[in-house]
Amino acid sequence: MTSLQLGLIAGGAALVIGVIIYNWLQERRVRRRIEAAFGKAPAGDAPLDGDRAAGSRTPGRVEPSLARDDDRPVPRETDTATDVSENAPNSADDESDDQWEAPVDVVSRTPVNPQDEAPPRPLAEAPAAQSAGARQPAGAKGVPLPDPDIECIVTLQPARPVPAGAVAAGMHARLGKPVRWFGRRGADLPWQLLKADTVGEFSELAACLLLADRAGAASRPLLDAYIALIGQIAPSLPAAFVAPDPAREADRAEALDRICADLDVQIGLTVLKTGPAAIQGTRLRGVAEAAGFRLTDAGRFDWVQEENGTVLYSMQNFRAEPFNADNLRMSATPGVVMLLDVPRVTEPVRVFDQMKLAAKRMTLTLDATLVDDNRRVLDDGALAAIRQQVHAAAAALREVNIEPGSPRALALFGG
Repeated sequence: MTSLQLGLIAGGAALVIGVIIYNWLQERRVRRRIEAAFGKAPAGDAPLDGDRAAGSRTPGRVEPSLARDDDRPVPRETDTATDVSENAPNSADDESDDQWEAPVDVVSRTPVNPQDEAPPRPLAEAPAAQSAGARQPAGAKGVPLPDPDIECIVTLQPARPVPAGAVAAGMHARLGKPVRWFGRRGADLPWQLLKADTVGEFSELAACLLLADRAGAASRPLLDAYIALIGQIAPSLPAAFVAPDPAREADRAEALDRICADLDVQIGLTVLKTGPAAIQGTRLRGVAEAAGFRLTDAGRFDWVQEENGTVLYSMQNFRAEPFNADNLRMSATPGVVMLLDVPRVTEPVRVFDQMKLAAKRMTLTLDATLVDDNRRVLDDGALAAIRQQVHAAAAALREVNIEPGSPRALALFGG
């Protein structure tokens, strides 16, 4: 080997070593800058990307005001209540007859920013209007109250007490989302829901626009129209008010809608005749009414609780057509679907048990089969698994302070 070759090899080795040393020095310099910026150095110059996730937490959104009692974010485990088919005993990819998917429908509402989705976080426990005076829990003892966690609330301070009729234009406004008006006769007195026939005069008023329901979030134009409406009513009283920031309220509406979309669950059980057989409409109506169902103008049968008139579950046509007195008299159907709307009923597990019993009885009476959405037979094991999923869905709602069947739940999961 010539001296030239040896020199080239030595020069190359020195160059490589020099590059390595230079990169190491640069890496240390960058790491020190990062450590100084964040105020804490990783132990032993460990790689920044290695174990950081184990001990840190990315801050979440602040709006709406959804802090837990212990100021911790809700675990992602609540997602199991919204995609409960993942908990089914068998994989959805397996198409064998002895496997099944739970008949659970997560009501579809596309998030405004799917890439910005976050785990559901709980609503506050004490929703009262943002003004002076004692705070009261929403819906306490059945009394409706303003709920700032789900409503955009604007308080008005009239120059003198005014009757409820003074805001009649606001009570009859149609903005695309429900608007409620409240009044109280003093700063330390309770709020009262105002109606057209409400008597007396009120020294403080509160307008409350629902921020989200099953139709989606309140949009920025809708919020602008709502604030403009308040701006038209206030001078006629006259009353002072402070308009909220519509952009901030629109962000709150979108965040709230994402939470509700994650928790919007319905359960379906299908009573189906096999083969070419069908259920005559007149017989179906007789069996349904004997079981306590009532035919409604909405094209379905509802099972209504006698004590308070609450719909616990409903029954609709297996075919894509509504029920009415005429088609029940003239035609037949291959089956019916019983639906439980989990967020809208109190004690969803108990209601599911009641609906399951009604479905089993109807199956025997009509000589039909109880199946899921894929027409696979539901045995006792499958029904027990679905019951557990109902329990998980209800628990997920309560985790974010939405009690199933409460006024808050009925508002958020209506529309």
